Amino acid sequence: MGNCAGIDWASEKHDVLIADEDGEELLAATFPRDESGITSLCRAMVRHDVEVVAIERPDGVLVERLLEAGVRVLPLHPNQVKAARDRFRASGGKSDRFDRFVLCELARTDRHRFRLLEPDLDETKALRALTRAREDLVSARVALANQLRAELERFWPGPVGLFADIDSAISLAFLARYPSPMDARGLGEKRLAAFLKAHHYSNRKPPAQLLERLRSAAAGRGGALETARRRSIVPRLTRTLQMMVEQIRELEREIAEALDTHPDGEIFRSFFRCPGSVICAATLLAEIGDDRGRYPHRDALAADAGQAPIAVESGKRKHAKFRWACNKRLRNALATLAHTTRRWNPWAAARYAAARARGHAHRRALRTLGRAWSRIIWRCWRDRTIYDPQRHTGLQQLGG
Repeated sequence: MGNCAGIDWASEKHDVLIADEDGEELLAATFPRDESGITSLCRAMVRHDVEVVAIERPDGVLVERLLEAGVRVLPLHPNQVKAARDRFRASGGKSDRFDRFVLCELARTDRHRFRLLEPDLDETKALRALTRAREDLVSARVALANQLRAELERFWPGPVGLFADIDSAISLAFLARYPSPMDARGLGEKRLAAFLKAHHYSNRKPPAQLLERLRSAAAGRGGALETARRRSIVPRLTRTLQMMVEQIRELEREIAEALDTHPDGEIFRSFFRCPGSVICAATLLAEIGDDRGRYPHRDALAADAGQAPIAVESGKRKHAKFRWACNKRLRNALATLAHTTRRWNPWAAARYAAARARGHAHRRALRTLGRAWSRIIWRCWRDRTIYDPQRHTGLQQLGG
């Protein structure tokens, strides 16, 4: 079987245990998390002829360097390691050195029960980096928009709700021009109409109605110094939001280009009716990856995406539980796919309606539909073929 290793990685150091096929310790050491430490760690793996190393993460600099050194990586979920600790210690104790031992033993005795890591194509990893960066930036944008809304509610609630979204382009432009009631004191109907025209306002509300809504909002009673300070805060938040929104747009353009050039891009685009549905398609591709051995059967994909419940049986009792341990990004992407397709795909609409008729709540019905979609995605992904409604049996039976 060869030698194996376990690595308990951390933000500042990595605890490593290398053992032979009989479990005899060959090396126990701690390496710093810097270039010299990672280089020394990889050299130790090569020097001791390590075949498999177990670690509690599937990506990152350390994993890439291990793969580059020719060592096969066994990525384990923290829940799997947590459940295995009691096999070796009844006291319930935990330490970094003990965890590296548990990981090493799992690599030595149970490697056949887990899937070894197969790295994705460079195009897939690049797309994954883009989609996850956009997701993080969107979360930051939402938080900053909430902060701006809360700031306005404290001293000038008029602009809140004046336009569709507080972080829309026209709303941010309005706040940049009129950050306080003092700045909007001379704003009239003609000036507002010119502003709306300059920023291509597409809503049908007339300037008079918007102006009335702005002036009818409750007025704050802050002092001169407080108002002046808040008047300076709003432009800062507005400029940051404007820059953040533009960066998100640039990321979305890069994601669209990366999806178009990816070998599997057309497969995942085919599940969406609108050609502009790029983000969800790219997220599905980035999180599923391109290694066809990652999901040996369709239910493996449904489970990893959190669309399949967990069966709990004991004696005559049997019930299903919500699956918490899953790829959250993949689950959200499948929920988006299910939510959008039920509006135009007759088969998806029928699946969703049947789930609701059985008493399922909205989110559970979406997971039911998402599980059905995951099976179709798995088949198209495995066969490297696009989704063809004409070959979708369930859709054709409904006359779709």
